Amino acid sequence: MTAGEREAGAVRVVIADDHPVVRDGLRALLASLSGICVVGEAATGREAVRQAVTLRPDVLVMDLRMPDLDGVQATRQVVRDAPAVAVLVLTTFDDDDNLQDALRAGARGYLLKSAPQEEIARAIDVVAAGGAVFGASVAGRVLGRVSTPPAPPPLPFPQLTSRERQILDLVATGLPNTSVAAALGLSAKTVGNHLSSIFAKLKVSSRHEAIAAARDAGLGRRAR
Repeated sequence: MTAGEREAGAVRVVIADDHPVVRDGLRALLASLSGICVVGEAATGREAVRQAVTLRPDVLVMDLRMPDLDGVQATRQVVRDAPAVAVLVLTTFDDDDNLQDALRAGARGYLLKSAPQEEIARAIDVVAAGGAVFGASVAGRVLGRVSTPPAPPPLPFPQLTSRERQILDLVATGLPNTSVAAALGLSAKTVGNHLSSIFAKLKVSSRHEAIAAARDAGLGRRAR
């Protein structure tokens, strides 16, 4: 038992990486830190899952490219079978596909192996406490996806002008031409001309068909 394992309240960590040199380096780094102890190591994805389920560490430091079971699949199984274990991905892959796959699988953090030692140590503490952490190179992309509002839905009937769509919307509520004209400050004749253009563009032959098409597209919901 190491001094770290004897330390009360230490964050218990399992290291999962198929490269012995990487595991040795991480073990040496974490052993030098107060408050963190390495309780297990895994060289394959399946072994990482077994270690997580058996040892129940606070944090599983997971590489993405692993034999038997890749890091994303292993993360998904750990989240399912040992949900209290926080998975921190530590990888060389700095791309959106791997990042998104890891996050969808349930990883609480994503760091590159080039991260400074103090950043790795801080990330372990953060995910062990229930937080989420991302390396500087990927944090901006994560925040960008979170903060960017979704694109508005496309407008119905893009072949119509905005005025024609406005008139069709009012007509679909059941209003007669005179009421539509009064609402928009137009003449009834102008509204009728617009409706003729709308019928042609929608390829319908009657007011009833135009109203049905408009309502199917979500127009005319104000009052019927």
